[in-house]
Amino acid sequence: MDKLLTIAIPTFNRAELLDKQLAWLAQAIKGFEADCEILVSDNCSTDNTQKVVEKWRSSLSSITFNYNKNNENIGVLKNVAYCLSAATAQYVWTIGDDDPIQERAVSYVVTKLKEHQNLSLLFLNFSGRNKITGEAVHPPTIVGNRWFDADSEDGCGDGKAIFEHCYEKSVGAVIFLTATVYRTDLVKRGLQIWKDAVNNWIFLAYLAGYCAANGSVIVTKDIYLECVVGVSYWQKDQKSALLMQYKHIPEVLVKLEENGYSKQFCRQMIVKNLKEVNLRVLLGGFRRWPLYTIKTVIPFLTLIGVSAFELMTLKNFKSDESLRSTTQEV
Repeated sequence: MDKLLTIAIPTFNRAELLDKQLAWLAQAIKGFEADCEILVSDNCSTDNTQKVVEKWRSSLSSITFNYNKNNENIGVLKNVAYCLSAATAQYVWTIGDDDPIQERAVSYVVTKLKEHQNLSLLFLNFSGRNKITGEAVHPPTIVGNRWFDADSEDGCGDGKAIFEHCYEKSVGAVIFLTATVYRTDLVKRGLQIWKDAVNNWIFLAYLAGYCAANGSVIVTKDIYLECVVGVSYWQKDQKSALLMQYKHIPEVLVKLEENGYSKQFCRQMIVKNLKEVNLRVLLGGFRRWPLYTIKTVIPFLTLIGVSAFELMTLKNFKSDESLRSTTQEV
């Protein structure tokens, strides 16, 4: 891998937004052309996306610029997975074609990647804004308009512990594609281990967790980009939201446990997910797709029951261990 960073942009029928994002990148990447490569993956657009790419590839002739156009629309998740799998640099940063990113972000990312040889994951902090109201949005567990509060920029902390903290505070933060830089070999290995990951709406949480478990992690204190909330497909499609809440989140947590995360953490997050589910989504599912909803929810409730029992068992075991230790000391 000759290059340090692949900056990839998955896109579909948003030529105007892609044009703006490539204009930003053309400025931000100045001075780092030798360290980076650009990849645009076009999900079979029918607008003038290809012309936009040709314009910028000609303008950015001093940097490796690759363009992929899928023969058919393979879906947003598979197009994102293509960007991660096709990266040839040491690290891959896949960004949305519509996410506002500060110009200094590229400089920061490249500098940190060079400073920390064992880095496996980098989270760029971001602010949130509601698409409709324009108001600031942030997780209820975090004070201020930042979505990460780990503030771990020295790359010396426990990768698993940092990821667990970030996940517990906000699942939405760890699945925000543009905020995440992965080590390429690890993210590719993660996709190989769980081949069906691309059918899960929050598979990026699994990939981030997998990378964090295999190296050091940086979470920035400063904000480098903005997330526009309320525009994701799963947020607008009730069936996808149902899948995400009752199937995909538990599925990812089971995979994290299989890849080294503690049973206690994963089971706690599964039980916590029950408290955070949206009842409107559930009731809407029962009204529109009763059989489908029942088939989706029953395995989830079974897993909740198993998780609650295992957590109780772990708690009792620790209490017994503590009592035995105290008795021996006496």
